[in-house]
Amino acid sequence: MKTIKITIEFWKEGDLVLARCPELDMVGQGDSLEQAKRNLLEVVEIQFEEMKELGTLEEFLLEAGYTSKDEIMESEKEIIGFDKSFVCLENVA
Repeated sequence: MKTIKITIEFWKEGDLVLARCPELDMVGQGDSLEQAKRNLLEVVEIQFEEMKELGTLEEFLLEAGYTSKDEIMESEKEIIGFDKSFVCLENVA
C-alpha cells in the first residue's frame, strides 16, 4: 500500500475552519482544526476510491505533480513561503 504526503493549509472563515490541500485542490471544513483535517482526509479518501474505480487515480496524481519514491508518493511542488499583500483596486475597471 502506497502512502501519499500532502500539505494541509488551515484557514478561518467565519466560525468554520477550512483545511485545504493545495497539491490536490481538495478542501474539508469543520468547527476545529482537528475536525477540518479529519474531514479533508475523508474527502481525499473518497475521491481516491472513486478515481481508482474509474482508473484515473495514477493520471490524477501525475498531473498533480506526484512521483513515487518506494512506497511514498510525494509532490514535486513545495511551499517555500507566502505573503499577504495589499493590492490597489483604484485603477481596476
